[in-house]
Amino acid sequence: MKPHHIPNIISVFRIILVYPVVHFMLVRRFDWALTLFIVAGVSDALDGFLAKRFHWQSRLGSFLDPIADKLLLVSCFVSAAGLGLIPVWLVLMVLVRDLVIVTGAVAYYFMLRPFEGQPHLVSKLNTLFQLLLIVAVLFHHGAARLPASLLSLLIGAVALTTLTSGVIYVYVWGHRYWRETHT
Repeated sequence: MKPHHIPNIISVFRIILVYPVVHFMLVRRFDWALTLFIVAGVSDALDGFLAKRFHWQSRLGSFLDPIADKLLLVSCFVSAAGLGLIPVWLVLMVLVRDLVIVTGAVAYYFMLRPFEGQPHLVSKLNTLFQLLLIVAVLFHHGAARLPASLLSLLIGAVALTTLTSGVIYVYVWGHRYWRETHT
């Protein structure tokens, strides 16, 4: 193993953490699920820091990191909805948005060319609100009760930023496709 492999190893570690986080959620050990979710979050920050600080970015890492993030978030969202902790409609909204983005990216790649997709600010906010919602739900059920208004606010923030970022991606990439095929 070489030092520049460390960020990718950390990303693989995050992928492996998905199973125990979901397991602890499903057996209602929210305290353990929260602890491991936070470990995953810290490891995400660590691998990003190492990759940027020491120039250890790699093509593999550019795939592994977002896959690890998305796998953890989607698994937690589906598990939380299955347990009745967050609304099913919210999970469906998040999944449909992600499916639209992935389908659009694949179509753009095959119909035109590869692209470097940078997330928009609203998309970054969406990820932040999704993370905060999962942490709040796990904390609420595993450590101490939170005000219902806070959970409702986070659900609303996730819904709003999910819808907004989905529309932005469809508009921006649809516009780029139209411009490149009609000029």
